Amino acid sequence: MNTLSINNLSLTYKNGFQAIKNISLDIKNGMFGLLGPNGAGKSSLMKTIVGLQKPTSGTLLFNEVDIIKNPDYIKQNLGFLPQDFGVYPKVSAYDLLEHIALLKGITDKNQRKNQILSLLEKVNLSDFTKKEVHTFSGGMKQRFGVAQALLGDPKIIIVDEPTAGLDPEERNRFNTLLNDISQDVIVILSTHLVEDVRNLCSEMAVMNHGQILRKGNPGKLIAELDNKIWSKPIDKTELETYGSSYEIISRQLLERELHITVFSEESPKDFSSVTPLLEHVYFHTLTQKP
Repeated sequence: MNTLSINNLSLTYKNGFQAIKNISLDIKNGMFGLLGPNGAGKSSLMKTIVGLQKPTSGTLLFNEVDIIKNPDYIKQNLGFLPQDFGVYPKVSAYDLLEHIALLKGITDKNQRKNQILSLLEKVNLSDFTKKEVHTFSGGMKQRFGVAQALLGDPKIIIVDEPTAGLDPEERNRFNTLLNDISQDVIVILSTHLVEDVRNLCSEMAVMNHGQILRKGNPGKLIAELDNKIWSKPIDKTELETYGSSYEIISRQLLERELHITVFSEESPKDFSSVTPLLEHVYFHTLTQKP
């Protein structure tokens, strides 16, 4: 069992901006969802975990090794698929994976070949070993990104906004692949897409403004909102009035009619009860004052 222990981690940049504010998390094998809007600090946290930047204070332990003092330890056990992984030289999928494998220290030629071919099969790219990666579709590039992240048998894999820009079929295929991988390693899924976390993660945290606002099992967090989520169609001119009386967590147009969803411990007059979803947990958490 692999473990990542983050304790009281903070990061302040030289310009004074505090990107990470006193974060503590314990993460074990399986899929962990880090959910938050763009600019929440998710990428800053990921880059700090993988050793691309040093925190201002706090501790980071991976399998009980201090990875702030020993960043090479996490790098030797890491697979990283960053958000902007997508600029490729004009080389084939096989040749690019071989180059990355050499950078990761896989020096045995046969071992390298076997691992590359096995991974290309795993990510369903066996028919494209000689095809130049820059010509791949978005979904193929993401699956190639997973293949490079899996080189060297990592114990922790971090994927940052992995399904942004993928069509629904590619997303499902990609998510199934991540789920299969997460049986024996830690996979941290950093995203602003609630659906990916709901489908994949047994543990999650909601992050905003550099802080962890909620954490736990998605199912349990949803259950806490039973009989507390309500919806009603309103005229858009009434929005301000309702906003001053209720905690509106979301609003959406359904067949051109404005519907508001509110959080309330008691049943509000003329509202219908709504079965809570993870997106309600997410929006309710983001409306809370830190």
